[in-house]
Amino acid sequence: MTEHREQTVVADAIDRLIDSYPPATTEAKVFWGAQFDAGLAWVDFPEGHGGLGVSPKHREMVQRHLVEADAPTWNRTANVLGIGMGAGVLAAHGTDEQRMRWLRPMFTMDDIWCQLFSEPGAGSDVAGLSTRAERDGDEWIVNGQKVWTTLAHLAKWGLLVTRTDPDQPKHKGMTYFVVDMEAEGVEILPLYQITGEAEFNEVFFSDTRIPDDQRIDDVGAGWRVAMTTLMNERVAIGGNPVPRNHGAIGVAMDTWASSGTGDQATRRELVRLWGEVEAMRLTTLRASENMKAGVPGPEGSTGKLAWADLNKEVTSFTVSMLGLEGATIPEGYALEATTYDTREIERVMSPQRHFLRSRANSIEGGTSEIMRNILGERVLGLPGEPRVDKDLPWKEVPRG
Repeated sequence: MTEHREQTVVADAIDRLIDSYPPATTEAKVFWGAQFDAGLAWVDFPEGHGGLGVSPKHREMVQRHLVEADAPTWNRTANVLGIGMGAGVLAAHGTDEQRMRWLRPMFTMDDIWCQLFSEPGAGSDVAGLSTRAERDGDEWIVNGQKVWTTLAHLAKWGLLVTRTDPDQPKHKGMTYFVVDMEAEGVEILPLYQITGEAEFNEVFFSDTRIPDDQRIDDVGAGWRVAMTTLMNERVAIGGNPVPRNHGAIGVAMDTWASSGTGDQATRRELVRLWGEVEAMRLTTLRASENMKAGVPGPEGSTGKLAWADLNKEVTSFTVSMLGLEGATIPEGYALEATTYDTREIERVMSPQRHFLRSRANSIEGGTSEIMRNILGERVLGLPGEPRVDKDLPWKEVPRG
């Protein structure tokens, strides 16, 4: 199919969706179900799995038209660990049965997803993880601990990578599963962060049983699937263009307008930051239009790295405009993350809370230091850092 033909197919599908399910009068979940069935959830996915089998460059076109029609699109941020990460994993590594089972309720937000990678002894070095999965017939028995698991307390399903062969080097003895977060043997405890929220958690697995049909890809292929997850995560965090004047820069503009700060130095700084945010938005938009089908490449780390630093700079500037008021949190400190509706979260978040939350941007989804390593080694072709434990069996690698 030619690019022009693909664009026509997508445009016609958008028109039919909006005509048949007017956003103003259609419940969000009903609209998302219709959007999935129309192939407009992920247009590059196969037909029947939320897509139309066209180039992923048309994703931005879908999002833009839906935003212009005031259609609900907040599921992509509210369930980002599923829609932004899990969907790509299922598309690249899952079976048809797994895609049929999980993709539609993921997109309609009937099922919330979380990601279970980091452990107390394995953060940036994910491949050093020690959570064990041992086979027992058609099931796997999992024991171990995960940490910093966002929305685990609201999730139905989790993306879980485990150690299945400690005799193999750490990158080779891992296997990937989808785990039922409501299964017996799963314990979820909240972790409170600087904002006062318990957005993420620590998760304990005690003889938790996972059916083998919830294994993703082959036994021992966990690192490959994990890398797909992480590449999709970085694109989801820093590679999705937001509408102009939205996000942190929108909060800054609103604060400028309401604070009465009229000095020219502050205004010049706001204009400078607006220009940087807009340049990044357009760069991200251009990159999204050049996407190719398949697993995202390491270039996704570029947008994530740049966005993390810029978002922190913008939120810091916004708080500075508030003066002494910036040292308080007007909505109170103990705000439990009991909702995944990002519209409600945005409504109650003050500029001060946006500032505090932005501190995590250079940590979540891979630290900025890790992003620079990826860009140096995989994009620029610079020599890699020494890795003395790469070929050792995992059980022989010293751990703290």
